[in-house]
Amino acid sequence: MGREYVHRSEPGIRKSKEASTNNINRRYLGECNLTYAIQMMGGRWKLLILMRLENGKQRFGELKKQIPNITERMLTLQLREMERDGLITRKVYAEIPPKVEYDLTNIGRDLLPICAGLHE
Repeated sequence: MGREYVHRSEPGIRKSKEASTNNINRRYLGECNLTYAIQMMGGRWKLLILMRLENGKQRFGELKKQIPNITERMLTLQLREMERDGLITRKVYAEIPPKVEYDLTNIGRDLLPICAGLHE
């Protein structure tokens, strides 16, 4: 019987089995560099978020203003996935009101030329 784990990138508790077809495919596709890169940048909003972070750190509200059609929930989900995948960092400052900044990691910066190419 396969072990179960909780997906942390999605709200609520959702369990899936490690031996499921989706998880087997995810591991298999992760072995191909091109497929892995596309998987990391996949989603409707990730390319836009990466491009907005190109010039340096941004706060959540700044990102939301620059991508007006994205909902707060979707922006939060995309940022969490990108942080989990190592594309961005999230720095929380111990202030009132809370201050959180997002910035690109080296991996995220390496993807910028690909994003620019897709943008053209």
